[in-house]
Amino acid sequence: QVQLVESGGGLAQAGGRLRLSCVVSGGNFRIYSMAWFRQPPGKEREFVAVAKWSGDNSYYADSVKGRFTISRDNAAATVFLQMDDLKPEDTAVYYCGASRIWRPFDQSSYNYWGQGTQVTVSP
Repeated sequence: QVQLVESGGGLAQAGGRLRLSCVVSGGNFRIYSMAWFRQPPGKEREFVAVAKWSGDNSYYADSVKGRFTISRDNAAATVFLQMDDLKPEDTAVYYCGASRIWRPFDQSSYNYWGQGTQVTVSP
């Protein structure tokens, strides 16, 4: 049973920073592309960032490019999302997902999801 557990969310002020972590257990982390999605209040879940299983490809949503950085530690089976220069519009529940195929922007391609972690950014 593959499980994903996110942590690191919380309250931050605009311009601040947070670092999210997602630990994967019960599976071979190295074969999964790992992504972060988020669901703002009253909106649908949207893509944020993805890191390919090989570690040589990553993509970001335009809204976070230059502010967020995704990274992965295969030895620790963990993916991170460093969020800098936070904005109130970054407020959302953040989810990590694991996919065995490379369709990074397609939510339906992700085999496993975490329970989500709340990020709230105040003005």
